[in-house]
Amino acid sequence: MKLISWNVNGIRACVQKGFLDFFGDADADIFCIQESKVQEGQIDLNLPGYYQYWNYAVKKGYSGTAIFTKKEPLAVSYGIGMEEHDQEGRVITLEFDEFYMVTVYTPNSQDGLARLSYRMQWEEDFLGYLEKLEESKPVVVCGDMNVAHQEIDLKNPKTNHKNAGFTDEEREKFTRLLQAGFIDTWRYFHPDTQGVYSWWSYRFKAREKNAGWRIDYFCVSQGLKDRLQGADIHTDVFGSDHCPIELDLDV
Repeated sequence: MKLISWNVNGIRACVQKGFLDFFGDADADIFCIQESKVQEGQIDLNLPGYYQYWNYAVKKGYSGTAIFTKKEPLAVSYGIGMEEHDQEGRVITLEFDEFYMVTVYTPNSQDGLARLSYRMQWEEDFLGYLEKLEESKPVVVCGDMNVAHQEIDLKNPKTNHKNAGFTDEEREKFTRLLQAGFIDTWRYFHPDTQGVYSWWSYRFKAREKNAGWRIDYFCVSQGLKDRLQGADIHTDVFGSDHCPIELDLDV
């Protein structure tokens, strides 16, 4: 089973930059997107053979997620069941026979860390949500988690320490996710690989210089460890300031 996740930074803009070409070539079983930046009715994606599930932010042109899947899920839910977190369209969960599929667009701590305290509460509540799901069956969670976990995960760790996405607090929350039993699948297959990133600023020719960050992840429950077949980061795919990431599972 091939799974793809991509922060498209505006699905309408991404469609104009080759989204459908990559979507067709990828032929994923499940394709998750983050930061769709649309409201219901603002785009009609023709994706034959796929069920589509969208979660829209209340605020127009902001956040939002979607999942496109070949197999119809047993159940679908939007958000994490907490009103203070569920206004921004950040989470969709599909239940399948063998696992839950969760896509997430984690809140950014923003310039000056203006939203760091909210982010910390989100992290606690989101992990609690995942752990509750795990009581029933294993979980695959993917998306833009807005954190580079270790120094190896970004080009310039020293100058970015204490900036949004690389604070000690955010990194510790990702460590806590791993301590709870989740596997960072890219690092599982590529423990020492350097210089492979999933996001580059639009400024300063960052992508051209590969001055990037790895902030997009597929993480899975320990119960799926023996099903892991491969993980990839498609750095050659353009259309967003992020590139798509992939997980291959034997399910």
